[in-house]
Amino acid sequence: MKKPLSFGFLRGIVMRAPGMTATTDFYVKQWGLEVARQEEGQVWLSGTGSEPCIYGLKEDSVYGIDHIHFGMETEAEIDAIHAQIVAKGGQVLGKPARLDDPFGGYGFDLLDPDKRRLRVSAGVEQRQPADRTAYPRKLSHVVLNTPDMEGGEAWYQEVVGFRTSDYSADQMVFLRCSHDHHAIALVRAQYASVNHVAFEMPGIDSFMRGIGRMKQSGQVPSWGPGRHGPGNNPFAYFVSPSGFVIEFTAEVQQIEEATHQPKIWSRNDPESMDQWMTAGPPTPAQRAVMAGRPDPGFSV
Repeated sequence: MKKPLSFGFLRGIVMRAPGMTATTDFYVKQWGLEVARQEEGQVWLSGTGSEPCIYGLKEDSVYGIDHIHFGMETEAEIDAIHAQIVAKGGQVLGKPARLDDPFGGYGFDLLDPDKRRLRVSAGVEQRQPADRTAYPRKLSHVVLNTPDMEGGEAWYQEVVGFRTSDYSADQMVFLRCSHDHHAIALVRAQYASVNHVAFEMPGIDSFMRGIGRMKQSGQVPSWGPGRHGPGNNPFAYFVSPSGFVIEFTAEVQQIEEATHQPKIWSRNDPESMDQWMTAGPPTPAQRAVMAGRPDPGFSV
C-alpha cells in the first residue's frame, strides 16, 4: 500500500489567550525570542533559525491554540496533500491559496479531530539565521492533550501521513513528520488542551546555559533538567506568565525510517521518564498545569 503524503516539518505555533501580548517581554527578555512583527492584538516571534515565526501571541477570549503551522517544500506538494486530505474525509477550511500571513506563503488550513486548526504552507519568506548561543533555534514539538488518543493517532497517520515513533505506556504517543522523533505528541486526557510547547536549543551546552540564563532572571524550571527516554532529548519545563507550559530541549533523536520500530516505554521505570535521574517524576502541580485549560478548538 502506498504511504500517504506527509507534512514536511514543523514551522511554529500561535497561542491565544486574554492578555497574551502583554507577555511579550517575558518571551523576548527572558525566554530569548525576537519580535519579528507586531500589530494590535498579535505578536510574531522568531528564534535564531530561518523560520520567520516560531511562536505567536494572539489576544483572544479563549485559552489555547490559534493554529499549528507546518511546512512543505513546494506548492505542488501543498496541492497534493490537500487532495489527499479531502479524499480521506479531512476537514479543510478552503483550497490552497496565497496566505493572508505577514510572511507570505501558499497553503491552507484544516482541522484535526479535536478541532485544532493546522496550517501547512510552502514558500514562506525565510530569515537569515543568527549565531546566538543558548537561545531557542526552532520549535521542536507540540504536545496535545486529547480525550481520544487512539483516534487522534489514526487521523494523524492516515489523513496527514505522520508516523508513530514511540509510546509512553498507553498514555502517550509520539508522532513525526520528519526525521525528528516527534513534531506532535498526543496525551490521553479528559479534554482537549495544550500540554506544552518545546523549543530546540542548538546543543546541550546551549540547553544548560539557557536554563542558567532563565535562573539569573528569576525563572526556575518547574520540572527538570532531565533527559527523556522517548526521543532521548533533554528537558527543562517552565510555566509562562499566561500559564502555558514551555520547554527547552536539544539533541532530539533522529529517526532512521528504514529501520525504526516504535517502542512502548514503561511509565513505572524512572529511567524511562528521565535517563539522568535528575528531575524525578513530575509533581502533581506540574501535571495539573500540563493538563491545561479546555480548548474548544477553532470555530468554522
